[in-house]
Amino acid sequence: MRMAELSRTSGVPVPTIKYYLREGLLPAGQVAPPNQASYDQSHVRRLTLIRALTDVGGMSIATARVVLSVIDAPDRTVRQKLGATIGSLGDIQATGDSGGADRDEEHAQAAKTVDDLLERRGWRVDETSPARAAAAEVLARFDRLGHHRVIAALDGYADAAELTASNDLDVLAGIEDEDELVETALVGTVLGDALLAALRRLAQEHVSGSRYRTPPR
Repeated sequence: MRMAELSRTSGVPVPTIKYYLREGLLPAGQVAPPNQASYDQSHVRRLTLIRALTDVGGMSIATARVVLSVIDAPDRTVRQKLGATIGSLGDIQATGDSGGADRDEEHAQAAKTVDDLLERRGWRVDETSPARAAAAEVLARFDRLGHHRVIAALDGYADAAELTASNDLDVLAGIEDEDELVETALVGTVLGDALLAALRRLAQEHVSGSRYRTPPR
């Protein structure tokens, strides 16, 4: 298919496709006479992946380029690709304030809380995992705001997270193609985060309605 058809099929405007090509996110098409590029379904799938990462996942073009290069690397194992791609999602950024000794102690305590949680639950997580720092940053913010009841309920949140992770891997079961496996895990995480947030709101509405019923007049 030509670029115009690729645009119609994928729903991505031609200027955006050209931008992805320039930025190295989308592989070049096969050049055919008369000096026009031809594209196939692999390009449609890649465009869907790029839009999921950037539009839904909020990933920058630079980060998306790195993630996609990991997916395309022929010398990486499936585990390495999954770790590198999923590990790049949803990192909590630092607050940007100067901090000081109090903030250092605050983050050290939050990091210890995360370490204790991992040890208590027997979770094997790499020391350099971005998620460890992200979890510690979130806990430090809760502590800073005085919401210690949320921190005390950490194991309950971990129960839900472990169940979700198991479900994520169940979805991948039976996928034999390596590229499809990695892409499914990546898109499933990006869109899954949005789905979980929506389901959480629905469940909160249901549970709160059950617990705090308006008494009859």
